[in-house]
Amino acid sequence: MENIPSNQSTNHSNSNTPNSESDFKNIWESIKAFLKDLLDIRNDTDKKGTIEDIKGNISMKGHTAWVLVFSILIASIGLNVSSTAVVIGAMLISPLMGPILGIGLSIGINDVDTLRRSLINLGVMVGLSLATSFIFFLIPLFRTETPELLARTAPDVRDVFIAIAGGLALIIALSRRNQQTNTIAGVAIATALMPPLCTAGYGLATWNLSYFGGAMFLFTINTIFIALATFVIVKFLHFPMVKYINSAKRKRISQIASFIAFIVLAGSVYMFLNLLKEDQFKQNAQKLINDIKETGISIIDEEDKNINYKKRSVTLVVYGNKLRKEEIENWVAKLPDYGLDNTSLIVHQGIDDSDIRNEVKNLTDLYTQNQKIISSRDESIKEKEDRIKLLELELSKYYNSQIPFVQVSKEAQINYNGLSQLSFAKVIKTNFNTIDTITVFNAKWYDTVPNTSQQEILLKKWLKTRLNLDTLIVNKE
Repeated sequence: MENIPSNQSTNHSNSNTPNSESDFKNIWESIKAFLKDLLDIRNDTDKKGTIEDIKGNISMKGHTAWVLVFSILIASIGLNVSSTAVVIGAMLISPLMGPILGIGLSIGINDVDTLRRSLINLGVMVGLSLATSFIFFLIPLFRTETPELLARTAPDVRDVFIAIAGGLALIIALSRRNQQTNTIAGVAIATALMPPLCTAGYGLATWNLSYFGGAMFLFTINTIFIALATFVIVKFLHFPMVKYINSAKRKRISQIASFIAFIVLAGSVYMFLNLLKEDQFKQNAQKLINDIKETGISIIDEEDKNINYKKRSVTLVVYGNKLRKEEIENWVAKLPDYGLDNTSLIVHQGIDDSDIRNEVKNLTDLYTQNQKIISSRDESIKEKEDRIKLLELELSKYYNSQIPFVQVSKEAQINYNGLSQLSFAKVIKTNFNTIDTITVFNAKWYDTVPNTSQQEILLKKWLKTRLNLDTLIVNKE
């Protein structure tokens, strides 16, 4: 019988270890190669062609200027009629991206001449856009506020992410040898550079500086982050730097470009953090309002009027059951728990209508008792019906006559910005056959309100619904 050496089996088992390590390395290298082939954009980049394309689209003169004017006009009309399709069509034909891409490219390759040209054309682009939309919205017929216009007056942190992602997608698409026009068009729609400029023109035409400031802030955010995304990709793909014969000039240009890049980056980070804080503040404040409403308190919920980030205040307009002083103090004490430190809680409440409710209850009880008395007596059916109708009429008249005018006027002021004054009276009216009491409101509007007749119709409908009245008159003072 042969003796097999014990180390033979050991060597056999050890021989599998290198093979296992080799297999693992091969798998890992295969994964790396696959991911590189999937995500690498450097091999298919046309650097020279990209630079020429971007530089060729910077200029805002001649045909490009007229295309810009007409696209802004189309977008303004779309915003005025709240037509998303029209606004999208205007964005597809607008040449707004050229100067912005030129800024990012020029900083990335130290091209001060292209940077100067891009900034000048960006100013021309903004000026033409504001002038076109301003002239359009000067026409009284087109001064109506619409949801599409108002949506461009308050940027939030999501706009930053859209601008960054859109800018990255755009410069990557442009840097390909075979450019994808659908990507370029999609970025034009997603980043939505045109609507803020149109809204800014509307703000100037109506002299509403808050609209103008909010819209220009949104446009600035989009511009900065698209340029920043362009700069990042240009650096990542190692686009060739502009060379200057004079070494001192080359160094100075490099320093200027680096300084501008730092300022843009620092400003971008600062704006992003501010928007992030504002968005977080609004979310926390809205959670507070929702929790208060869950306790049975009725609040007019309008985020743009309830929550003020700059003043760090939360305003509650309460109707119906009032918040007691102890309850208000309790909610104020809870503000830090919601992340609302150094925030003021402002509560506006109407009159307490508990007395009116008690009076209505008493009349209801009286009505019930009279029904029992009538039923217990031997009266004719007609007499019973007459008495019941009379009590129902008196109950209805009493209830309807109690109008919480203070609360209604506050709600009307919130719902109708153009309302400057509101008065109320009961008018006794007769046609010499019957006498009736009619509720009459007199409304006075600011001179800037373009269509007061339409506003009066809406106010009348709202008052009839709010007060549960069939007949009501709204007069214009």
